[in-house]
Amino acid sequence: MKISTKGRYAIRLMLDIAIHGNNKNVSIRDVAQRQNISIKYLEQIVGMLARVGYLKSIRGAQGGYRLAKKPSEYTVGDILRITEGSLSPVACLEDEVNQCDRAEVCPTIKFWEGLYKVINDYVDSATLEDLVNAAVSENSSFDFCI
Repeated sequence: MKISTKGRYAIRLMLDIAIHGNNKNVSIRDVAQRQNISIKYLEQIVGMLARVGYLKSIRGAQGGYRLAKKPSEYTVGDILRITEGSLSPVACLEDEVNQCDRAEVCPTIKFWEGLYKVINDYVDSATLEDLVNAAVSENSSFDFCI
């Protein structure tokens, strides 16, 4: 499993908005400059996140984006699943019910299920608030890479 730029940029976008929002709207142009990501690519990601209600879009001169919820209410796993889809390490675990013809006799299925559980537990244990706190405690300029 490899997280694409879309997933990584989505986390950077949400983190940037959480840090720089402070009860005001954040423009995609500002995020693009701070994060060195193209505006066009960010617009695609913003669209995905706004459609599921993770970001609010405000139009006008003072428009931009803001988080729809508190940073503590977003997990990294939730953000990644929106942009990446399933985080399953193997195709047979992507559906709710395993569709593999060999699932009942597969000698490696337990291994893959264990790995999938570890991945989900880890990404679901970290919230956007955790990332904000880590960035602030490192006293960075909030110019970060994930």
